[in-house]
Amino acid sequence: MVAAQKWSRESWRSKPIEQVPVYPDAAQLGAVEAQLRGYPPLVFAGEARRLKTALGRVAEGKAFLLQGGDCAESFAEFHPDNIRDTFRVLLQMAVVLTFGAALPIVKLGRLAGQFAKPRSSPDETINGVTLPSYRGDNINGMEFTSAARIPDPQRMVQSYNQSAATLNLLRAFAQGGYADLHKVHQWTLGFLNNTAQAQEYARFATRIQETLEFMEACGLTGETVPQIRETEFYTSHEALLLPYEEALTRNDSTTGQWYGCSAHFLWIGERTRQLDHAHVEYMRGIQNPIGVKAGPKTTPDELLGLIDALNPQNEAGRLTVITRMGAERLAEHLPTLIRAIEREGRKVVWVCDPMHANTIKASSGYKTRPFDRILAEVRSFFAVHRAEGTHPGGVHFEMTGKDVTECVGGTQGVTEATLGDRYHTHCDPRLNAAQALELAFLIAQNLREERTLQAKHANAG
Repeated sequence: MVAAQKWSRESWRSKPIEQVPVYPDAAQLGAVEAQLRGYPPLVFAGEARRLKTALGRVAEGKAFLLQGGDCAESFAEFHPDNIRDTFRVLLQMAVVLTFGAALPIVKLGRLAGQFAKPRSSPDETINGVTLPSYRGDNINGMEFTSAARIPDPQRMVQSYNQSAATLNLLRAFAQGGYADLHKVHQWTLGFLNNTAQAQEYARFATRIQETLEFMEACGLTGETVPQIRETEFYTSHEALLLPYEEALTRNDSTTGQWYGCSAHFLWIGERTRQLDHAHVEYMRGIQNPIGVKAGPKTTPDELLGLIDALNPQNEAGRLTVITRMGAERLAEHLPTLIRAIEREGRKVVWVCDPMHANTIKASSGYKTRPFDRILAEVRSFFAVHRAEGTHPGGVHFEMTGKDVTECVGGTQGVTEATLGDRYHTHCDPRLNAAQALELAFLIAQNLREERTLQAKHANAG
């Protein structure tokens, strides 16, 4: 059994591995790994433990997870305004969900480390020229040239430095007053001003302001209740590039346990979740809260095997199952998985990724995602859990605070014809701020309905 085997932070190296770059200079790779092992951790074990506790409440239906951010961070777009705008939209979404659903929201960004991307093919061909695929800025360059596509270990150092700077800014935003609930009116981005989402959000903000004024009259202020002026904000990414993850794995001096210190939360992707392979081997030994993606071909036996390996103690908050299936296939396949997990008494957080199974190619050649399909998968996710009597724990989506035109649909009316106006993604299409807020209002409505049903059942009992 996988969990019974001895683990070390480098034991993954003895296992088969998928989606791994081939570095031409092994000595240079080793030197970079040694350099990173000497660097400070990006996050701390105590922070990861706090997130695990919060996710334990999500597993019990007492909170909801909001996980969002860039498809793939890039070196070229690294700018404090971009980080601020994405953080701001996540705050707006969290406020809508908290106030609309009366539930605590766990905020988890796809930020400060989401640099590596799995690819469906190791190579790509353009105009008869074949080169290695672009795998993310911490591995190789996006430019379609032989030099750019060679995996370069030094990129891991740049990724570390950019992640450290991003985390520094996020901590300042979260704890330094920017997240103060008194500023909810100020969080709206300029290009949202004339949208239906902005108007509905403004109504929420006004009600929140009135609530805060009432609380202050009762003596509850930001000085006496830190949650009013501060927020907990965590980071996450796919643990794809294992040399980088291993180099940032640290032994916690207070517990003697190992933690992946590149992010608070790491996940295993759909292409790398083979039970006897390297990524599962690495992830089973770190004590962070972790996730695993599950597509429509995931069987109950496969998922139970992964749970046995990754959460043998059946600890609430340790393991999040992130479904990525498409609305129709989710309605068909998710109930089978839920029933198997419930039958075996396993504790997991169920999260919906409505992005990855809804990617299409537009007639213009742009890769896009229809917003109505994304909403349909979220609705289906809630409907399945309602039917099974289980808790829809959260959503995981790719978004940006920028005014991009990458996903078609939404009240802003992005069409295939306008995709090229502001199509900036380095990888997959992302929701823009207006679409993200529209999604938040839908989720809040579903959470309200779920709580109403729970109250009815409780009263009937």
